[in-house]
Amino acid sequence: MRLLPSGTTLVLGGARSGKSAFAEGLIEDADLRPVYIATGRAFDGEMKERIRHHQDRRGGAWKTVEAPLELIEALAAEAGSDCALLVDCLTLWLTNLMMDNRDIDAESRALARFLKESEGTVVLVSNEVGMGIVPENRMAREFRDYAGRLHQMIAAGADEVYLVAAGLPLKMKG
Repeated sequence: MRLLPSGTTLVLGGARSGKSAFAEGLIEDADLRPVYIATGRAFDGEMKERIRHHQDRRGGAWKTVEAPLELIEALAAEAGSDCALLVDCLTLWLTNLMMDNRDIDAESRALARFLKESEGTVVLVSNEVGMGIVPENRMAREFRDYAGRLHQMIAAGADEVYLVAAGLPLKMKG
């Protein structure tokens, strides 16, 4: 059993790196009520299957809150000293913000500020998308840049940061 600190933990990794399972394990090892804040939207069959897989892996002990856009409001509503919140994932949240033509820089700053000022335990999962080749199209480059800036803001204020690859976590901060 590993003691999950009160505060913010950021878990980064590539696709299928094991980052979500690692983050879920952090919360399951804590003696806190687990709350899963889902940012994904099931637009197609593949995404529906991914969501079902995550739900099956977590089991019934978790409370699930859907927050594809209003992430800060969901965090504020669920925060408490008796629970640990898992946000999965920030890159899906960014995608939703882009699709909704929201001010992503302002929303990112607001999230970082909220996490710095809030009490309680929050674990955030996100895809590290900046380690590959430069994307070919403008929208993909903007997405990569938004994600990189958001990760830097969250990591700066986080108590712990992990990078997960091949199911193995590397502790980067804390």
